[in-house]
Amino acid sequence: MKLLTKNMPSLLLRTPRSTKGFTLIEIMITVAILAIIVAIALPSYRRYVIETNRGEAKAVLMQTAQSFERCFTRFSTYNDGNCGIAGQTTPFASETDKYNVNFTTLTATTFVLTATPVQADPECGNFTLDHRGQRGISGTGMVDDCW
Repeated sequence: MKLLTKNMPSLLLRTPRSTKGFTLIEIMITVAILAIIVAIALPSYRRYVIETNRGEAKAVLMQTAQSFERCFTRFSTYNDGNCGIAGQTTPFASETDKYNVNFTTLTATTFVLTATPVQADPECGNFTLDHRGQRGISGTGMVDDCW
């Protein structure tokens, strides 16, 4: 037995060294997996952000319409100078500046509010709300889906 070990090359008797670092294949697989995850997650995230912004547009339109209704209840007109909202300059920005709100029509008996997105939203576009509570959009989507 001693003769065998003496005659064996020294390479066979050594323990294998552990390799440090990553191979190119491992890095490429990791990058491919990350690309797939990003390709799935990014559009979902963008859609979520757009839908959240739409909620802000709806809220600011409803709040402004309620202010007009309070004004009409108190002064029997939507455009009375004593109402704070009627004297406000338009367009004014929503709370987080995602939409600009404008009174496209403001008379004694009617109003039409429009919320225009700062960042384009082709599906819903501009949101509108009038004195009768009718809701509308200017985009390619359906009113019920956007509101």
